[in-house]
Amino acid sequence: MKLQRIILLFGLILAVGITSVYFAFEKTPEMGLSTIEVNDVVHQLSADWDNLGTNKYQLPQGETHLEYVILDKNEEFVTATRRELNETIHTAISHRDTIVEIKKGDEVLGKVIFFNETEKSVKQLQDKLFWTLVLIFVALVIACAGFVFYMQHFILQPFQKMKHLAQRVASGNLVVPLEMDRKNYFGAFTESFDLLREELEKARENERKANQSKKELVASLSHDIKTPVASIKAISELMQVKSKDIQEKEQLTIIEMKADQINQLITNIFQATLEELQELKVSPVEIGSDQVHALIHNADYQQKATIEPFSACIILADPMRLQQVFDNVVSNSYKYADTKLVISSSVKNHLLVIEIKDYGNGVGADEVVLLTNKFYQGQNATGKSGAGLGLYISKYLMNQMHGDLTCENLTDGFVVRISLSLAY
Repeated sequence: MKLQRIILLFGLILAVGITSVYFAFEKTPEMGLSTIEVNDVVHQLSADWDNLGTNKYQLPQGETHLEYVILDKNEEFVTATRRELNETIHTAISHRDTIVEIKKGDEVLGKVIFFNETEKSVKQLQDKLFWTLVLIFVALVIACAGFVFYMQHFILQPFQKMKHLAQRVASGNLVVPLEMDRKNYFGAFTESFDLLREELEKARENERKANQSKKELVASLSHDIKTPVASIKAISELMQVKSKDIQEKEQLTIIEMKADQINQLITNIFQATLEELQELKVSPVEIGSDQVHALIHNADYQQKATIEPFSACIILADPMRLQQVFDNVVSNSYKYADTKLVISSSVKNHLLVIEIKDYGNGVGADEVVLLTNKFYQGQNATGKSGAGLGLYISKYLMNQMHGDLTCENLTDGFVVRISLSLAY
């Protein structure tokens, strides 16, 4: 509907422009002299010839708009309606003025030179045309500006938001929703992308729960299997002590060794389930602090953060993994504190230290050191979704980038410090 309104607006401007041009030039000034007015003036001058007087430029125009100069029969100037008219036959001919004899009967009394107003009329016509075109141009500029604003606000911005959503999804951040006005021209289209993000988030959460169940199952089975294996080993050791037969002792020794082997295999399987983080590849490269600033800006999807300027420097980091870290920390602040954020930085001991501070209630003093532990959730997480892996993964990623992540309670809030190594 909005696009139809814009098309209608352009049509209306075009119609108003055509109508304006039509009415502007419907009554154009006459380009020639009126024969009737000329005859009236000549007749009047013939009748009043003896009373014209000698005062120059005092001749009234009467009811006519014509301007003229009067010469006697010797072509000498007598009077005129105003100054700056052509007062000689020669200049009048050059200007293409109309020259008419003034007669009384058969006697020639003099001549009247009617000023040619064609140039004046053309100038008026040009001025009218110019200002009409100016108004139409201004109207079109305003309409184009409105159209550009509409394109930017209702078409380009939604696609930019979808682009950012795709980047976040590609980096593994499925928590941030796609904010979009459903009344937008592409509202239903963009909403489908957000539904896709929600489904991906659900699938990832189901996968996480499945992995968690797998680990619990492996831990339970390993315990259950280790118990009979330990019993087999204990019995074999007891039988080995009581046995007198050398061959029997050797066989019992083999049984004991196999029991140890089975026990070791079970331990390896159990540990393997707790080492998924090794699959998260981190490849640090040199990036500028301005790029770090942009990553933080991308993570601040609710625009609650005041991001102070960063010192110009080069650091070692994996941009994709660093974006995950900022997304996790900022999302946690939104979820648990829900206050404004102040993000600042400083260079200390060959490190770029970034502080992300909120003004919430923080966590218990005895919980701060546990926040980066696997599967740990603070008491303030009650009733909120989460698995206790965000800060644990973030700290692991920072360590792989030769940096660190720490947390601290403040008197007026809570701060997460992210340290990044400077490139030499």
